Amino acid sequence: MKLLLLGIQLVVFAALSAADPVNSVVPASADPKSLPNIVIIFTDDQGYADVGKFGAEGFKTPNLDRMADEGGIFRNFHVAQPVCSASRAALLTGCYPNRIGIHGALGPRSNVGISETEMTLAQLLKQLGYSNGMFGKWHLGDAPGFMPLRHGFDEYFGLPYSADMWPGHPDLITNLPSALAVKKREYPNLPIYDGENKFREEVSIDDLNHLTTWYTERAVKFIDKNRARPFFLYVAHNMPHVPLGVSDKFRGKTQRGLYGDVIEEIDWSVGQILDAIKRNGIDDRTLVIFTSDNGPWLCYGNHAGSAKPLREGKGTNWEGGTREPCIMRWPGHIPAGTDTWDMLMTIDLFPTIAKLTGAKLPDHKIDGLDVWPLISRQPGAKNPHDAYWFYYQKNALEAVVKGDGRWKLQMPHTYRSIVGQIPGHDGVPGKYADRKVETEELYDLVDDISESTDVAAKHPDLVKQLEEAAEKARADLGDELTRQPGSGRREPGLLHGT
Repeated sequence: MKLLLLGIQLVVFAALSAADPVNSVVPASADPKSLPNIVIIFTDDQGYADVGKFGAEGFKTPNLDRMADEGGIFRNFHVAQPVCSASRAALLTGCYPNRIGIHGALGPRSNVGISETEMTLAQLLKQLGYSNGMFGKWHLGDAPGFMPLRHGFDEYFGLPYSADMWPGHPDLITNLPSALAVKKREYPNLPIYDGENKFREEVSIDDLNHLTTWYTERAVKFIDKNRARPFFLYVAHNMPHVPLGVSDKFRGKTQRGLYGDVIEEIDWSVGQILDAIKRNGIDDRTLVIFTSDNGPWLCYGNHAGSAKPLREGKGTNWEGGTREPCIMRWPGHIPAGTDTWDMLMTIDLFPTIAKLTGAKLPDHKIDGLDVWPLISRQPGAKNPHDAYWFYYQKNALEAVVKGDGRWKLQMPHTYRSIVGQIPGHDGVPGKYADRKVETEELYDLVDDISESTDVAAKHPDLVKQLEEAAEKARADLGDELTRQPGSGRREPGLLHGT
């Protein structure tokens, strides 16, 4: 009987591989009990200081704090770009998003999405027979061929893009700038998907209040159902991106107002997921990672988070835009109670998970590197990157950071700033001001985490090293600021006829 079942499994794997060239590698042997479960919880626009262990004010995060006590805190963890779609592309492919043609935040009915030739984390793990579930915001293209079930996930429930890309966005009842109001009114109705079918043709304001609960319930059911086999669970909360929504069980509970209520509900969700893992007896073979897609959207004032003590927030390559709160937990593998400042980036999770599971990396180039020795706190471990590259806009190289995370070179560029501006209130945004970095600026992120003092004149040797790293980035991925095309970029997915 065991031989018969094994034969059936191999036939199924072979059929899946033939149908999907990205999943064409099937391992010779894979003992499910030896493979770790992978859980990634990815919030939206949560600030660096919006977790208890990172300095939260006006609300509490007891479940995340417990997760940190039982695992590790990573205080120098970055996303690849400070904006929605690009950040998610990097997390799921191990590539800088501009390498694979994903820029900014893709809108509804986008002609662009993640290419079928790219390999996602779900497809990486599908090689080993993982069950893959995704609950939350996708934002890598909303055409059928771009959606999660076409890219390695077995289950999906959530929104195809951000909840503000919607004609029913609550801030339309106020005096938005006319161009922004017109743009929002021209958006199509925002659906909620269940698999490839629509759970709702049009999301309502009340639905937003239930999203965190719905995603959590689906995640817990997924864990219960797959407890006897390896699984990858990706929970990508829409919150705390505006418009904010929270259930009655958390509304009005914090001193921080609606934003604090939303974070406490996310913390509850983390607790539900951790409890389900423990209840099913799979604690010792489940890696859980919590972080956010970019920093706070500061122009929304009291509906935005905090990046203290970092500079700026979402939409910039200052630390407040890319450095995110990160906690990882895997009993017996990540030492409990560790608190580290080693630099890591979301692009590194893909190859690290491949190494942990034995999955075969794609044939095409990726940018992340295995950082498990750093995550697991192995003695003498060092970051394997010479430098990390920080792009924004269409393909603008704005900053470069040494792999050890200490020295950061800001390139000349224009960025948006809320400093000196009047922030928004109750869901209505304020206005940013444009600022310029006129010449290269160097910052010591160990002694000056707030990027307040340019020390380029004191360290010309370091400036030269980082300039060389920048030229390497430009040769590979290009740079619109210096009009260099780059030779290593790949095309995104395109709808036929575009």
